[in-house]
Amino acid sequence: MALTRRSEFIPKWIAWETTRRCNLDCVHCRCSSNADAPAGEWTTARALAFLDDLAAWVQPVVVLSGGEPLVRPDLFQIARHGTDLGLRMCLATNGTLVTPEVCRSLLESGIRMVSLSLDGPTAEVHDDFRRMPGAFEGAVRAARLLREHGIPFLVNSSFTRRNQHTIAQTFHLAKSLGATAWYLFMIVPTGRGEDLLRELIRQPDYDEILEWHYEQERREHDILMRPTCAPHYYRIVPQLARRDGSRFRRRDLTFSTGSGKGCVAGQTICLVDAFGEVHPCSYMEQSAGNVFERPFRDIWESSPLLRSLRDFDAYKGRCGACEFRNVCGGCRARAYAFTGDVLGEEPLCDYVPVRWRRQGAGTRPPAGPVTPPSPPPDER
Repeated sequence: MALTRRSEFIPKWIAWETTRRCNLDCVHCRCSSNADAPAGEWTTARALAFLDDLAAWVQPVVVLSGGEPLVRPDLFQIARHGTDLGLRMCLATNGTLVTPEVCRSLLESGIRMVSLSLDGPTAEVHDDFRRMPGAFEGAVRAARLLREHGIPFLVNSSFTRRNQHTIAQTFHLAKSLGATAWYLFMIVPTGRGEDLLRELIRQPDYDEILEWHYEQERREHDILMRPTCAPHYYRIVPQLARRDGSRFRRRDLTFSTGSGKGCVAGQTICLVDAFGEVHPCSYMEQSAGNVFERPFRDIWESSPLLRSLRDFDAYKGRCGACEFRNVCGGCRARAYAFTGDVLGEEPLCDYVPVRWRRQGAGTRPPAGPVTPPSPPPDER
């Protein structure tokens, strides 16, 4: 296995599903959360011990997530413990449960950053995604409360064909609310998101959106930006910069996934779910091991699944042949969703590698069942 230096594969960002229960029922939820979902198996004692184990080895960003983490009564006790251990504790929330009291608890527990979900610039769009009237109002109210209390926050926005026409307006709303950063998420069809397979943004729209993002990021100074689950942005950026003759430099996001490349699943990030299973990322169902049975470090360093994702020479199809594979890598979760293989090629990228073109394979069809079902003529 042709792995690069072991030191490159240190966990820098860990999403922690502290509960699977949620007060919303969003159409794209990766873990199918709702009010009736199981809370999970993280007792307070287990949660504190996990943080002890983690901090004894590394100091990553730890994102308290869910479900909706604010439904946990001991959430701020857990956050405070992580802060005292020197971990950079963050919170991912839909915003509807944020109150002035919650803001005070966030400050007291040492939460360094809050991510809010906002999937459109209006209640009509956002509430349709969240399947809950008032969700938009709650998210906007949360942003204002966080700003009033001096708590930095970023905005995560997820897009499919149903709301892609609102991307620019959603970005401007996040900026006007005072967000530190804005993350544009390209939906990965997992959990309830599997039902959105026919709504995924396709080519040529996909690359046009990423080119729009590049233009905004290149001239934006008031808010940091990143596309997420869109790894071939890291191919598009150098291509466009070369075309423009510019030296495009990206500003650092202190609480990002800790890498300047596309898919980093199992390389610098992972998800620990509500039942202790370690997944390469939030959208991959495969487990590398369970932290209730083995130490996290042992799982991270020895899991065959995680090690396979770090072997870029093993990638298949166009991803395996691509000259950009070390900076892009293709979305491993999306590859699995379409091909059944975590090492398969990224299904929503239409770039043909130079090697294939030189071999006369420019018209060669992608390997495997990578084309999703065609949408009806006027789906949305």
